Amino acid sequence: MAYLPGMSQPPLTDRTALALHRARADGSAWFLHEAAMDEVQERLKDVNRSFTAPAIVTAHPELWRDAVPGARVVPEAEVLDLAPGAHDLVIHAMCLHWADDPVGQLIQCRRTLREDGLLLVAMLGGETLAELRAVLGQAEAEVAGGMSPRVAPMGEIRELGALLGRAGLALPVADVSTLRVRYRDLRHLAGDLRAMGEANALAARHRATAPRAMFARADALYRDAFPDADGISATFQMLFLTGWAPSDTQQKPLRPGSARTRLADALAVPELETKR
Repeated sequence: MAYLPGMSQPPLTDRTALALHRARADGSAWFLHEAAMDEVQERLKDVNRSFTAPAIVTAHPELWRDAVPGARVVPEAEVLDLAPGAHDLVIHAMCLHWADDPVGQLIQCRRTLREDGLLLVAMLGGETLAELRAVLGQAEAEVAGGMSPRVAPMGEIRELGALLGRAGLALPVADVSTLRVRYRDLRHLAGDLRAMGEANALAARHRATAPRAMFARADALYRDAFPDADGISATFQMLFLTGWAPSDTQQKPLRPGSARTRLADALAVPELETKR
């Protein structure tokens, strides 16, 4: 269905189910958050700047509380508890992929940043659980004669990088890190997703329990298509977005045609004329 400007789209996420899944997360599979935290801390070292008023947006404050010294921890929500101009650093930690309005989340973060403040987003990207999405779709089509949404759609790096500019952030950068994890079987993978609070919370999901035959078939398909030694392989794509609140002190790109030095001179090579 196409949506016209001004129409309200149905929500992607069942917020009640998502909150329940997160509350049940038992902390036995925090490796994605730990990897994201390590990356965030390394990137902050590379910035080589002191931040005096940091904030962290997270669904798991018990895990991210000490990621940045002195940070104010803000619960993930549709409306974030962030005051305008209150922070010089905001970390949006591993929850933007569940947002119904990711641009709105970025805009809220932009508004709370002081001039030349930094936003750093860590989230899951579009290649995450690509194997699981494929085998569940095929198994359900074979067993039940149809397909239902079972893995949340997640943004692609180009799309998400463009959102930074739409949110009014300068010097946007988007990059990716991919983790491939070996599991004994599909049940083991599903257990990890529940333990990290990332089980299916799509608003359009089927609420009835799927037949056991479907998951048995999905497990067989998974083993055939994506084997890893004596188990199966699962992809987790981690995306990292950075953008700055605009400031007159930031570097600006030169206007086209304003260069004063020829590239050929800089490279110490002869300049060749092109034939027309």
